[in-house]
Amino acid sequence: MNCTMNPKQRDDFLLDIHVGILSLNQPHRGPLSTPVWYWYEPGGHLWFETQPDSRKGRLLDIGTRISLCVQDEKPPYAYVSIEGPVIEIAEDDFDQHQVPMACRYLGEKAGREYLASLTPSEWKRYIVKPERWSTFNGSADVGK
Repeated sequence: MNCTMNPKQRDDFLLDIHVGILSLNQPHRGPLSTPVWYWYEPGGHLWFETQPDSRKGRLLDIGTRISLCVQDEKPPYAYVSIEGPVIEIAEDDFDQHQVPMACRYLGEKAGREYLASLTPSEWKRYIVKPERWSTFNGSADVGK
């Protein structure tokens, strides 16, 4: 029984709306694991946003290796786990990045309302180059 995803299944899964769990090493502590909204470009990079002075923002720099696990918690279970380095820390444009991300996760109206409710602050985009993949598709070969 093969329960792994092929690259197309993996890309399709990542293009669906899921919250990812970002894991980062921390000095003198266990890893920091925190939920994040992410954006994935099939065959390319993924990125997420955070404030550079946040706990996770302070742990991120170019070259920092991250792990991101994206799961579907409803049966049949599935997940994609990605490992790779942060290759760029970029400016986060409100209209080009924050609005599409919030609308992806919350819908157009709720996404814009959510952003309007936030105190203005500096956010950055952390761009990751996926290097290693691990996948599981619980619906693979079911009933065969």
